[in-house]
Amino acid sequence: MLLELSDSQLVLVDFQDRLMPAVFSGEGVLANGLILAKAAQLLGVPTWGTEQNPEKLGANAPELRALCQRTLTKMEFGAVGAGLLECLRPPSRPVAGNARSLPRHLQRPAPATAERNTVVLAGCEAHVCLLQTALELVEQEVDVWVVTDACGSRTERNRDAAFDRLAGAGCELVTTEMVLFEWLRTAEHPAFRAVQALIR
Repeated sequence: MLLELSDSQLVLVDFQDRLMPAVFSGEGVLANGLILAKAAQLLGVPTWGTEQNPEKLGANAPELRALCQRTLTKMEFGAVGAGLLECLRPPSRPVAGNARSLPRHLQRPAPATAERNTVVLAGCEAHVCLLQTALELVEQEVDVWVVTDACGSRTERNRDAAFDRLAGAGCELVTTEMVLFEWLRTAEHPAFRAVQALIR
């Protein structure tokens, strides 16, 4: 099973100023998060961010924050309680009308919004906020793909334990380049060169 571009959304969890220096291989994790966000922008993939207690941990890296459609502030470790699911699955809007409009049975239904049910997830800390967000999304029947080289924890052991648990829960474990090339599928994609330039 390959990742589908048209079904994907990107969620970037807690790439925060005061947290990243403490994360094992934090520079590489942030660099890969930025590559994912830039590729998502090039390819039209909706991108969301989260920040855990930003008063204490700071905001997300500004260049990454700028690529998100919205950044949610949270105190809970998982992001679903902070409104992430509403971003991923916005409620459909009813057809507007007034007393002079056509009877309901003659009105055209509102166009269905295409639901994207796959979340590509990256961020920190892998064993806390990212893990809890992923498991909450799985409970909501969202397909979760975790980008392992764009995830980090303060220790390798905690990060690796998170990956083991996520795989056991049914999440797909991938790398940044896997995501990019599965989104593209072909060297003939109009954005191929621009996306390829992100990893050179």
